[in-house]
Amino acid sequence: MISMSPILIDGKTFLAITVELPKTTLLAVTAEKGYIMCGALDVELLNRKLKGRGIIAARAVGVKTIDELLSAPLESVTEEAGKIGVTAGMSGRSALLKMFDI
Repeated sequence: MISMSPILIDGKTFLAITVELPKTTLLAVTAEKGYIMCGALDVELLNRKLKGRGIIAARAVGVKTIDELLSAPLESVTEEAGKIGVTAGMSGRSALLKMFDI
C-alpha cells in the first residue's frame, strides 16, 4: 500500500510518503527542493553517479514511521544538501526546513 499525506512543520507544508513493501517499508518526506528518506536511500549513488542532477537529500536509518524519520538524526546527506547547511546528526525536521527555504 502507498499512502501520502501533507504534514505541517512550522507552518510549512511537506508531503509524507509511505510505501509498504514485503518485509520493509519505505519512508520519505519531500520539501520544496529536496527530501529525507529512510535507510533505503543510497546517498553515495546520488553523490557519485547522479552528481550532475544536484539532488538535495538526506537519510536516517533505523526509522519505522514518519514521526521517527522527522525526529531521528540524519545518518548521511548528499553533497548538495551539505551546501545548504544540512548536516549529518541534525533532525529530519530541521533538514526539511532548510530544504524548504532555499
